[in-house]
Amino acid sequence: MDRDYLVRATALDERVRAFALNATGIVSELRRRHDTSPVVTAALGRTAMGALLIAAATLKEEEQLLTVDVKGGGPAGRIIVTANGRGEVRGLVGNPHAHAESANEKLNVAGVVGSTGFLSVTKHLGMKDSYQGTVELISGEIGEDLTYYLAQSEQTPSAVGVGVFTQQDATVVAGGYMIQLLPGLSEKEIAAIEERIAALPHPTKLLREGATPEQILERIFPEGYTLGDSQPIRFHCPCSRERFESAIVSLGQDEVRRLIEEEEEPYTEVVCHFCNESYRYSTDEMEAILEAAR
Repeated sequence: MDRDYLVRATALDERVRAFALNATGIVSELRRRHDTSPVVTAALGRTAMGALLIAAATLKEEEQLLTVDVKGGGPAGRIIVTANGRGEVRGLVGNPHAHAESANEKLNVAGVVGSTGFLSVTKHLGMKDSYQGTVELISGEIGEDLTYYLAQSEQTPSAVGVGVFTQQDATVVAGGYMIQLLPGLSEKEIAAIEERIAALPHPTKLLREGATPEQILERIFPEGYTLGDSQPIRFHCPCSRERFESAIVSLGQDEVRRLIEEEEEPYTEVVCHFCNESYRYSTDEMEAILEAAR
């Protein structure tokens, strides 16, 4: 996944903020871990990239966390993605194998996500501070919905373009950009940016042709831009045996005893929904956990 990275930039005397990423490895890993169908790979991948882009723009510290929650009413079910200030992301989807008929020979992301629900973004900023913004879905295409969220909830005119190209042989290409307009731009400057974004080929087409995130931004800002930092991004889930053991203890003595008595195998298995890693605890280990729960 070493090719996965995100860049930050500014343009037009810092009156525009720009972000672009290549997340091919991340989306490939999400597909592998959840065994998603091609169209669900696209839906989950777009959401993951949107979370990374918004996290890069809004989180000030590495430990801060952002959650994107999409409930669109479609066959894919609920999509939840978390990203942090270190550029780490993980995600889950209710029905990984959902399908929707192709639209114009393209993956029908809106068909599996649905468009009669809500998109929420929650920022966990530490010290028990969290902020949530929720908007109605306007298309189920994810990029358009995140653009709408940023305009409505954060009052930041933005353009979010995220794409996933995937084939039946599990080949994945994924990437995108986010452009944010700040105060001080003229109508002419805004119109020029909008025109270039509208004329821009799909992000995955550019990436498949060998374009880098920096070169995607060059297409939007041919007059030049100032490149900021480049950040590695990756799939990462912080689950562990120790974390799940603590979670089991927190269930309380009666519930832990029930788990031990109802388990047919000589162990209790716990599976993380975000990464599908499984952790097994022997009967002796569960008895020790039960003792800790007393």
